[in-house]
Amino acid sequence: MSLEGWGAMEQRHTVKRIFAQKRNTWRTGFLAALFAIAFTLSNCSNASNQNSSTTTGTGSPSSALVYGSVGQPVNLESGNITDGNSVVVQNQIYDRLIGFKPGSTDLEPSLATSWTASADGKTWRFKLRSGVKFHDGTEFDADAVKFNFDRWWDKSDPFGYRNAGKTYEIWNQTFGGSKDESASLVQSISVPDKSTIQFGLKQPFAAFPSAIASGFFGIASPTAIKKAAASYGTPAGGAVGTGAFVFKEWRSGDRIVLEKNPNYWKPNLPKSNQLVMRFITDPAARLAQLRAGQLDFTVDLAPDQKAEIDRDPNITATSRPSFNVGYLALNPSYKPLSDVRVRQAIAHAINQQAIVEAFWGDLAENSPSFIPSTLSWAQAPDLKPYEFSPQKAKELLTQAGFPNGFDLELWYMPVSRPYFPTPKPIAEAFSADLSAVGIRVSLKTKDWAAYIADRLKPPGFQSFMLGWTGDYGDPDTFYYPHFGAGSTKDLGNWKNDRLQQLLDQGRALADRTGRSKIYAEVDRILHQEVLRLPIVHSKPLLVQRKTIEGWVPSPLGTEPFEAIEKRS
Repeated sequence: MSLEGWGAMEQRHTVKRIFAQKRNTWRTGFLAALFAIAFTLSNCSNASNQNSSTTTGTGSPSSALVYGSVGQPVNLESGNITDGNSVVVQNQIYDRLIGFKPGSTDLEPSLATSWTASADGKTWRFKLRSGVKFHDGTEFDADAVKFNFDRWWDKSDPFGYRNAGKTYEIWNQTFGGSKDESASLVQSISVPDKSTIQFGLKQPFAAFPSAIASGFFGIASPTAIKKAAASYGTPAGGAVGTGAFVFKEWRSGDRIVLEKNPNYWKPNLPKSNQLVMRFITDPAARLAQLRAGQLDFTVDLAPDQKAEIDRDPNITATSRPSFNVGYLALNPSYKPLSDVRVRQAIAHAINQQAIVEAFWGDLAENSPSFIPSTLSWAQAPDLKPYEFSPQKAKELLTQAGFPNGFDLELWYMPVSRPYFPTPKPIAEAFSADLSAVGIRVSLKTKDWAAYIADRLKPPGFQSFMLGWTGDYGDPDTFYYPHFGAGSTKDLGNWKNDRLQQLLDQGRALADRTGRSKIYAEVDRILHQEVLRLPIVHSKPLLVQRKTIEGWVPSPLGTEPFEAIEKRS
């Protein structure tokens, strides 16, 4: 390494030490103060309610299971969200046609008891469970399933309420497009009888059952949707499914309260009479309130909180298997970023490995591939990471016509997510590296729901942090929602015909050997293009009080809480 290279590396480590010191000093002081307040509130509550089980200091029933969510859901309308905060709540209210075995990506029956494909792989038929009712007492059957899928798939469906701004983005990301659009994978949805739903596809898709098993596609009550109309899924409109818990209340900015479904079709579930889901965006606050007994379990804590967790005898930590990606998106509709050399310069300018080591420690890895190592069979074995080289970055910027750099808005998330538990300091680390090569960064953020929505409004954010936790155990769950047909609105509708061809081929083929070659080429194309620069594949840090039993974290990032119970 040249002397200049050593100097840049030493400067980078110095910057990281400063970030780490500031972050830890702030967190330690804030956590201590918050813990004291929460502990006091808990003691006051216990003193005044010794003979009552109605409320604790948080205003939650003391017998309730209390979950610390990292943020508020965008909405509770199935099929009309893409964010994990919404999925985690929807997983409690809705069932899907197919579920996942606890702690795995393996499929198991849910509202559908069995499913089969035609010989050509273009028709899928699902047999439905009988005797199931929605929370409002109406019947679950094939017509109800078709009602849900039609409103996601068919733009002309009168109950889609698209005139109210509903987009069903996840449907297009997963299945290519809406009815009558050339890219639509789904060509027909029919009801052969009351207990059967059938899908006709444009081409074979071996992972189709896995795709519709993802947490986005819960089955809602048609009666409830018609009654609430465009307000369905909002605090005022509520949500009605067949799941283990019934929607009771959504206090915006504070919590969602769910009650036990007394008629749940799974015997002896759920284990808890009430589930309270509180919105606490800061990881230090979540841990402090959990230690004080205000929460029973929570997710997505910062890796540097692990030592503190281990010192508390009343709580225990675990981690999810890594099945996610945290990335920095570079929008090519912004002129400097339209040149691939500029995007590659950014990849060289950011010391990705050092940032991952500093913010995640051994709870993550940096990889040149967009998909995690869990799916290593689909990665390009010859792919090399972009080396940290400010000199190379400056050379590429000069070649692209930006020898003095340029101005760049970088948006970071306002909430912690499994892949980015502390978004702001991580964004600051990106900014420090980019400024060293002349890219003048302005950091920006906004409310989570607006962040998700506004990145799609043309021309979109210039650059932004986001990520993804896989929805089923296949490379398709990472690639198609980010690079397939209809999924690049946040990248100025960027398109690569060869890439689209490969993604469609990967879906149609069932043979893993053939698919591995296809996805290896996908890997190489995306590495070259640097549109969503993969920064991290993390192992999210979770924690619970030792009074909690039955929590089995899913690699998919969220799971039903139906089997969790709290010992007295």
